[in-house]
Amino acid sequence: MISLDGHSLSLNAVIRASRFNENVELSQSAKAAMQKSQENLQAIIAQSKPVYGLNTGFGIFADRTITRAESQQLNRNLILSHAVGTGNPLPQEVVRAAMLIRANSLAKGYSGIKTDMVHVLLEMLNKGVIPVVYDKGSLGSSGDLCMLAQMALVASTSPQEKESESGFAVYQGEVMSGRAAMQKAGIERLTLSDKDGLALINGATFSAALLALAVYDSAYLCYLGDLAAALSFEALLARTDPLHPELHQARELAGQIDSAANISHFLEDSTFVNAHHQVQDAYSLRCAPQVHGAVRDTLGFVQSTVTREINAATDNPLIVGEGLAISGGNFHGEAVGMNADFLSIALSELSGISERRTFRLMDSHLNNGLPAMLVGNAEKAGLNSGIMMLQYTAASLVLENQTLCSPDSVRSLPTSANQEDFNANAYNAAWHLHQVLENAAKIICIEIYTACRAIDLRRNAMPKLCLGRETAEVYDWVRALIPYQDGDAYWKEEIDLLQEELIYKKNFRETFYNTELTKA
Repeated sequence: MISLDGHSLSLNAVIRASRFNENVELSQSAKAAMQKSQENLQAIIAQSKPVYGLNTGFGIFADRTITRAESQQLNRNLILSHAVGTGNPLPQEVVRAAMLIRANSLAKGYSGIKTDMVHVLLEMLNKGVIPVVYDKGSLGSSGDLCMLAQMALVASTSPQEKESESGFAVYQGEVMSGRAAMQKAGIERLTLSDKDGLALINGATFSAALLALAVYDSAYLCYLGDLAAALSFEALLARTDPLHPELHQARELAGQIDSAANISHFLEDSTFVNAHHQVQDAYSLRCAPQVHGAVRDTLGFVQSTVTREINAATDNPLIVGEGLAISGGNFHGEAVGMNADFLSIALSELSGISERRTFRLMDSHLNNGLPAMLVGNAEKAGLNSGIMMLQYTAASLVLENQTLCSPDSVRSLPTSANQEDFNANAYNAAWHLHQVLENAAKIICIEIYTACRAIDLRRNAMPKLCLGRETAEVYDWVRALIPYQDGDAYWKEEIDLLQEELIYKKNFRETFYNTELTKA
């Protein structure tokens, strides 16, 4: 059971709730903080002072006064009018992560929302009612308004509601109206008033959810990147001098030190490495720790930021004491957007250097004696193309990543008649990161697949050489999954199977990798 207190939500907890459906509850401290926030809000209401979003309109209409009698209508209008996303439905794990993060933010006790409303979000998580939320339409400033409003349509109601105005949700594998899903799950939808609606939708929460999931997955991808490099070291008979720990200690970059140590560990007891007489290898091998290490250091920085973001109060205004509401901009997603851009750039580089090693493995002028395109029988080269096209695929994905990682956070267009004149573009940055991550996973899987085939061919020519202990175990695991084929074959089926087993299933991770983020 995950207990939310608004302060200590971890990325591992986000994964457990979003991917493995672990139940969630509010801690006693969160309940007390939210109750105090509600009392402070009521004191503010009693003063009849103008407070943004409480008794005023929104955005450009912040100077328009709203009466207390109109509070429920104001809240309902806010949700209905803002639920305008487009595109395709987001993966359910992203929606679950966003619901968890939003609930944790509200549990912090600065938002003035009713405790019962947060209980509704947690009931939805625990009973599996997942709103259908579309993947385009947010700027990540003023929060991910349209996406959170789509969530709020399912969670809330009004006396005059039409079923078509309840949004859509997935429940027990079926898409239905939000009203029907909540009824079937036995969850009561609540009528919003006071600051409830604004508190639900004001924050870059879907951007943060995408970033949190990507940070977790990137830690594993860093591990796979080091492993892929080690297998390529084996296949290319590469020199291990560039992995010497003293070399990396001399630069004092933690990520570089860790990557060099990882690759060295994978290669322990190998006699394939150092089996050629070149003084130096190409950068894609020799500088692998420096490139991979920079990715790890970037990931560490982003991990620190997103951990703070998922424990932050991000709506506006914040209720900070009895009779005191402070208007500000904690909803602004600049930090999330910039960090998503940083990680996109890092993953683009991790996958880019991986593709260069794949290219080198296939080029007979560069691979220290292996056949061109790793054709199984050199006499049938030309009749057989080998795995030539896998490098084309990797190169295409690298080029796509180079476009996708162009920073989104430096781009802005004004909204709300220039009241919101500098937007973060955080959601687009986080969504592009999601796409970069998917591409990077495929590229690294292609390198692992290619290196294993190269090792097969190398063993045929040099049968007395031995792989390292760790690389041998991984190679054996790959070959148990996908036996070697000498001639041309339907390689796509094999690559897809390898990616499915490496990336999406737990077997490989449990065997070779500690899934805790500290491994990164």
